[in-house]
Parts: sequence; C-alpha cells; structure tokens
Amino acid sequence: MKVGYARVSTHDQHLALQLDALRKAGCRQVYEEVISGARAERPVLQQALAHLRAGDVLMIWKLDRLGRSLRHLIEVVSDLAQRGIGFKSLQENLDTTTSSGKLVFHMFGALAEFERDLIRERTQAGLTAARARGRRGGRPRGLSRQAEATALAAETLYREGQLSVQQIAEKLHIAKSTLYVYLRHRGVAIGALQQPLLPSPAPPRSRPSASKPLRRAEAARAAGHP
Repeated sequence: MKVGYARVSTHDQHLALQLDALRKAGCRQVYEEVISGARAERPVLQQALAHLRAGDVLMIWKLDRLGRSLRHLIEVVSDLAQRGIGFKSLQENLDTTTSSGKLVFHMFGALAEFERDLIRERTQAGLTAARARGRRGGRPRGLSRQAEATALAAETLYREGQLSVQQIAEKLHIAKSTLYVYLRHRGVAIGALQQPLLPSPAPPRSRPSASKPLRRAEAARAAGHP
C-alpha cells in the first residue's frame, strides 16, 4: 500500500500541488499536516508512521516535506527500512525500494556522518588553538538574572556616594568581597567615586567693628582730652 504525507508550514500555503502529485503516483491514503518544518513534534506525521506496515511505501512530494534536517530525514527513513517499509520522494526521484535508490540513500547517510566528523574535528582543533593562546573553551562566565539586579543596585548606591562600602554590602545582604565582584562586573572603578567627605569649613568669626573706637578717640580730642 502506498501512503502519502503532505505538509505546508502555514495556512496561507496550499496542499493542492502535493496532493495531486501523490494521488497521481498511486497513493490510496494521504496524511495532510499544516505545521512548521522546524517543529520536532508533528502529530500527523507520527500518526502516518504508526499506520505503516511492512511492505507499505511512504511517499512524499519533496524531501524537505518530511525531514527538518538531513540527520532527521536519515533517521526516519532508516527506521522505515528496519520495519520493512519503503520510501519514495517524487521530486528527487529517490526510491528505497530499488537498488539504486538504496545506494543513493546510503550515500546520504555517509555524507551526513562525514559532515558530523568534520564539524567535530574543527571544534577540537579550535579548542586546542584557544588553549595554546591561554584561553579556555565553553560558555563565558557571567551572573545570574538575580545577581545582575543586585549588581545594578550596588552600582547605583556606590555611585551616589552616600553610603560606605560596608553599609552598601549590609543593605544588599552580601559580603564586601561579593560587592567588589559586582562592581567590577559593572565596570565601576573602585575607589574613584567614594572620596572621604571633608569637614565643612567653619564660618568666619566676627571681628569687632573698628569704627566705634575711632569715634571715641575723636570725641575725646574734641573735648580737650589728650
């Protein structure tokens, strides 16, 4: 029995072209699905695969209608082959029920394996070169979302300059060493913002006015006193 599977990504697209081609190729039953090709879960596809029995042939209009990647495509077709189920893609003229089709599919598998080995080899070479330059691979260190919020609050309080480092640490319920880590993470120059406050200058002391003694001396001279 020939069973077809047709898929489009959105409701704006149409299945008519695929359905006509699959029915013309002899499919007695066609499963239709509207879902993105990037989605791992495809309920209709899983239903179609579960319906197939040994001796059946799964037919699709084009390879990208079935597999979301070459690796996924190879996994699906390999599973069908183990169950004694054939596979045929109309546009690529790939038919695993024939000797030439099986050979082409095995070449696909070999190319996929070669690609994985090549990527793995390049990754290892890049890590080796990075270690030689004193760098380590992996994800760069950072702060959690909660720690980022605390670091931002620490920077704000530190830049205001109203609290000491100890007071900021107590206010945020963290250690002083952690506070310094957060400030460095935020790019704050430690010690450059919080300067010790100088005492306010005392107001100038008032001096006795020199005009009153001068008036008294002038009055004495006018009265004839020396």
